[in-house]
Amino acid sequence: MLYVLFDLLRENLDEAGLYWPFGVLDQVEFRALAALLLAFALVILLGKPTIKQLVRLKIGDTGQTDAEALRSHAASRRNVPTMGGLLIALAILGSNFLLADIREPYVYIGLLLVFWFSGIGFIDDYLKLTAAARGGGRQGLKPWEKLVAQLGFAALFGYFAFNAGINPEGDSLAHVINLPFQKTYDSGTLLVNEQLSYLNLGLYVVAMTLFTAGMSNAVNITDGMDGLASGCSASVALGLMVLALVGGQEAWSRALLVPYVIAADELGILAGATAGACLGFLWWNCAPASVFMGDTGSLCLGGIIGYIAIVIRQEIAVIIMSGVFLIEIGSVVAQVAYFRSTGGKRIFRCAPYHHHLHLGGWQEQQVVSRMWILSVLLVVAALATVKLR
Repeated sequence: MLYVLFDLLRENLDEAGLYWPFGVLDQVEFRALAALLLAFALVILLGKPTIKQLVRLKIGDTGQTDAEALRSHAASRRNVPTMGGLLIALAILGSNFLLADIREPYVYIGLLLVFWFSGIGFIDDYLKLTAAARGGGRQGLKPWEKLVAQLGFAALFGYFAFNAGINPEGDSLAHVINLPFQKTYDSGTLLVNEQLSYLNLGLYVVAMTLFTAGMSNAVNITDGMDGLASGCSASVALGLMVLALVGGQEAWSRALLVPYVIAADELGILAGATAGACLGFLWWNCAPASVFMGDTGSLCLGGIIGYIAIVIRQEIAVIIMSGVFLIEIGSVVAQVAYFRSTGGKRIFRCAPYHHHLHLGGWQEQQVVSRMWILSVLLVVAALATVKLR
């Protein structure tokens, strides 16, 4: 609302000679960095009272696991408050309401996605944490319920995002198929449509659905050690901020020969706020954790990553950035498939992969720190590929 108010009063401020103190808000790069700092500050300031309230309400991890090898690890997490993802979601929403142009369809679709995916996680967390108080009722949402809620609304968001990218003037590449090493511009000149391929509505919606729900579950599975998911999400969000700012500004898009998507730079603010919220949460979530994000935070973070990747047409780069998340969810899929097909044999000591490393002798902090390092390197590698056209 701060940016929208500034934009509405622009002429009045100029006439009164007061434009200069607020003119920096015209720079989307400044607003993206400001959103990062604001989201960080909000999580830091609200962290302690929120944690105290969660403890007072006894919203803590149950410390239970079906894996015998992880009993001691789970016991160390018992009674640490969870649902801390509320801090992340509120910081992201608040920062964007202040600093993003919420009149842009991509922005308000993204904010609705944050609200919805954190809402799914909140309901799941709430049912799990209050099961005992309700006499041993439902232990969270059923897997199919959670998946249907993710897929259904991801498809809906994909439909509206596709329509938001329709531009009668034809200078936006919001629906182009962006393959590795492919140029969308040649020496700064847009390639003719015959040389480019585009997604139709159906394929765009399918891509948005699979990417958003897939990333949502990948981050959720990664959230198993203190600081692991929040640290990796912060690095990926920073990479997304750069890609969104590049893809949403025509001059930068032409210079780097990548798809130009009108107004996608406003999603740099969403990505910046996500990075700031994750860094702020990491302050409370680093070992030994004072709070866990729970599904409330992890589903929301993965949804943001998938959504921005599709809108800015940088799926391949984001897949590279999200390598840690994909290793984690891939290890679970492979373990389950191999276990069922071989009648009980395992590929890993335990899945997800971070538990395999832990049981192999790595200390928990070693696993987390090395995953952070790998995540940062993958983000750098992904950004480097943008120049390879």
